[in-house]
Amino acid sequence: MAERKSFLLRVDGEVLEALRKWADDDLRSLNGQIEFLLRKALRDRRRFQGPAEPPESKDEPTSA
Repeated sequence: MAERKSFLLRVDGEVLEALRKWADDDLRSLNGQIEFLLRKALRDRRRFQGPAEPPESKDEPTSA
C-alpha cells in the first residue's frame, strides 16, 4: 500500500458541513469522503488510474 500523507486543508464552513453530511449518508469518514471525491474527479479527468475507493488501512477505524 502507498504511503499516506497528511496536509492542512482550509475550507468554507458550509462546504465542510455539507461534506460531513454527505459522508454520513455514504457511511464514510469525512476524510474518506474527501479522498473518494478527489480520486473520482481525477479518474473522470484521466489524471489518475487507481480505484475510486482507497484500499482499507488497518490503522484507520471503519464506519459501522
